[in-house]
Amino acid sequence: MGFRWMSTTGFLSGLLLVLGCQAATVLPGTLKTPGKVPPFAPRSLYTTIDEFGQPQFQVDGRKLFRDRPLPPHRISTVPIKLLQVLRSTRQYFQDFSETDPITQREGILGIQGVTLPQVLDTLDFMIATLTEDISRKRPIRLQDPAFINQHFRVIQWLPHNPRNPNQTEELRLTNYAVFTHRGSHTPTQTYNTALYALPPRVSNQPEDRFYQQLTKQQVLAGIFEPGGALHGRVQPLAYLTRAAFEDALMQGTILVEFTDGSRAFFNVDRNNGLPFVKGVSPYEQQRYWYFRQVAAIKGYGSTIENKINIEPEVTFAGDVWNIGLGRVVVIEDRRGKPPQLRLGVIADTGGAFAPNLYQLDFLAGIFRDRPTYQAVARQLPNYVRAYILIKKPVKSRNQ
Repeated sequence: MGFRWMSTTGFLSGLLLVLGCQAATVLPGTLKTPGKVPPFAPRSLYTTIDEFGQPQFQVDGRKLFRDRPLPPHRISTVPIKLLQVLRSTRQYFQDFSETDPITQREGILGIQGVTLPQVLDTLDFMIATLTEDISRKRPIRLQDPAFINQHFRVIQWLPHNPRNPNQTEELRLTNYAVFTHRGSHTPTQTYNTALYALPPRVSNQPEDRFYQQLTKQQVLAGIFEPGGALHGRVQPLAYLTRAAFEDALMQGTILVEFTDGSRAFFNVDRNNGLPFVKGVSPYEQQRYWYFRQVAAIKGYGSTIENKINIEPEVTFAGDVWNIGLGRVVVIEDRRGKPPQLRLGVIADTGGAFAPNLYQLDFLAGIFRDRPTYQAVARQLPNYVRAYILIKKPVKSRNQ
């Protein structure tokens, strides 16, 4: 696992400028993929972007995907949870299509002819199918690979990993979790590291970005605590152990059980604008996240107020900038016989995905302790084949 969480507000203005495939420096090396690949042509180039909308590198989009039917094995999913996440994701597209450029990005799948209306049609069809099957208490058709192959274009996603050119067939699958930790409403000798909330945004007024001038280490040194230079500028939400605090930063959401018997979810809200530096210990990072109390586990969203409600076992975090938000994915675990298929949706993102064309992060569950989580995580594959599902158009009777 890695740090997944990042700001989704600071990049919006820059992202408006790079909704297409602009030129950038081409990454050295070529992508190795099995099978016959059409001749290289400039129009197949796709320019990846980071969380701030800045061009990163170019890839030949035709080499990362190929049409291929699902193998004939039953698909695992949790229908009720999947339906909830699909509905929440679809609602996000409806409510924020004019304010969040992510909802307008076709991403690299556009080179494969995938359009935004097709993505939305896929979500709508899956929601309608699941709703009908669940309400009528009949077998879930989305778990039948024959039904999927009949009604969906199945596109195998081949990884592009600049650091591992030998990764040509299977995506890296990591996993994340929500942990339950003990905490206190006030600082104690044991619970001495705070989760802080920034002041609420005020409509039609510029935001005071004082927090972007502070590093994680300055905050942890006590700048917001009594006697600190900025005491009173933020609200302490909970006091945790340092290990629990780092878990909250790592996973993005935490369930705190307070010493007085109350409990609450907290989710990342805004950060200080500093990048997460790969290879640096989490304890030494300069990026710092502020939190907000929430009613459920939250995934992607341009602000804390509009984040998608997500559920374990059916949610993937991925590269929403380049692969795309709301893309429905089937992963294939080929370790055993027969292979195992699992259905979910990309409804979350994080620091490891800006950009990242070779990895997904699976939301494994809510756990009371790390050993319980690790026991579940050990059962999950490290590498999987991945397939993106796009609803086929309905043929007219004359076709």
